[in-house]
Amino acid sequence: MTSITRWRADLCAALVAVLLAAPLWAADLTLPAGARLTLEDASDPDSYLVPLGVWADGRIPLRSVEGAITRQSWRIEGQGATTLQVMMPLRSQLLAQGYEVLFECAAQACGGFDFRFGTEVLPAPEMYVDLTNYRFLTAWGGDANRFVTLLVSRSSAATFLQIIRTAPSGSKPVATDVGNTPIRAVPQCDLARQLEEQGHIVLSDLAFTSGSSDLGEGSYGSLAALAEYLLANPSRRVALVGHTDAVGSLEANVALSRRRAASVEARLERAYGVPAAQLSADGVGFLAPLASNLTEAGRIANRRVEAVLISTE
Repeated sequence: MTSITRWRADLCAALVAVLLAAPLWAADLTLPAGARLTLEDASDPDSYLVPLGVWADGRIPLRSVEGAITRQSWRIEGQGATTLQVMMPLRSQLLAQGYEVLFECAAQACGGFDFRFGTEVLPAPEMYVDLTNYRFLTAWGGDANRFVTLLVSRSSAATFLQIIRTAPSGSKPVATDVGNTPIRAVPQCDLARQLEEQGHIVLSDLAFTSGSSDLGEGSYGSLAALAEYLLANPSRRVALVGHTDAVGSLEANVALSRRRAASVEARLERAYGVPAAQLSADGVGFLAPLASNLTEAGRIANRRVEAVLISTE
């Protein structure tokens, strides 16, 4: 491990300790009983493109907000509550705390596929979005840096909830209650440490639709972090390995997975200046799934690209 990587690891550990020791704000949202936190990331400083309206005329109106950003996804087991029944109590809690609802929409009224893939969504299987059954809400807390967005959707077995909060830089972690149990926002340690300790990592914020190798334009945090790591460590090399869901033949999916990995390799070279000598690309189709291909959430999770550390000399 290089001195730079070790320093980052120590900094991350120290930051986690500080946040765990810090007093919490009063809980600002109480979730339905049984809600289970599946993914959490808190970073400061960071930025988030807050949706301010539905997809129209080929775009979503967005506002870039900088500061302390907390992202969470939650899973609520069972088939009882509709997306509206989950959203409305949360909406009421925000209004009671002085937030103003700037806009809200449901599925096709939001823009369906275009809205879902035009705004930030945490990766599957932790967060699942049914394109025909989801609701979105943006609320404003009264100053330039304070927003909350809520995204609720359902699978056949569970409800999924995404909460993204923005606050002024330096704000303390936010608590979310499930009954009387507070959950604290803890920062996600950097990609470099995970890659060196585990030998591979899923680039989880990349999104591929079934049958496509297109990587949309825009900023991807995982690519920026991977590029920073490689540029700081020119002796390191990684293999980008593409994966697919199980729709179609093995031959076609191996070819598709290779194209996905190649598209990520090209982006790292073109947009981030990573030398080609530090990268290679290949694909294995559907032979290494992360989740069951019998569900849509599982198929989404299986459409991915992983970075594998192949050289440290």
